[in-house]
Amino acid sequence: MQPSAVPELAHTRTRPVHWLATAAAMAGVVALAGLFQPDGATANQPERRATTTAPDPADVRLPLECPGTVGVVTEKAIGDLDGDGGQEAAVTARCDAGSGSPPGGIYVLNRAKGGQPRVVATLLTPKDGFSVSDLAVRDGAVRATLFGYSSPDVPTCCPDKEERVSWTWRGGSFVRAVQGESDTAAM
Repeated sequence: MQPSAVPELAHTRTRPVHWLATAAAMAGVVALAGLFQPDGATANQPERRATTTAPDPADVRLPLECPGTVGVVTEKAIGDLDGDGGQEAAVTARCDAGSGSPPGGIYVLNRAKGGQPRVVATLLTPKDGFSVSDLAVRDGAVRATLFGYSSPDVPTCCPDKEERVSWTWRGGSFVRAVQGESDTAAM
């Protein structure tokens, strides 16, 4: 074996003091890097709605006419219906009745620029004569199942028509589409 021309170095074996020195040096580099931060970004971001939370229906006066009784919200669904990044609320409401299947309405709520909640669309009114079930917001559309009557002779407890519908925001208004219709008496 040929002897080395370089004398044996004392630091070729690691000792705890070497690890401590390396850790201290790294901590110093990280601390120094923290002192030098880049300037804030100056690119303009697209304007977004001031708040993305959906309005609470309790804060809005719904256009229900309930002489002698009160209006109640029966269902609420939340989602972005107009593609602006903010959350809207779709709610079903009806006059409180002791029995039967009272007709309901479907309303879309959002917040005005000042943050005040408001009704922006009436998709269905109680005067249309439908009771509403299964309200949902999916894929930017309000979806619901409507129950109605084939004739005035059908008891109000037992609607015999069922219709699955959706409303989608297009061209500045909500457009209604029917997904399915059936006789519930046949089911």
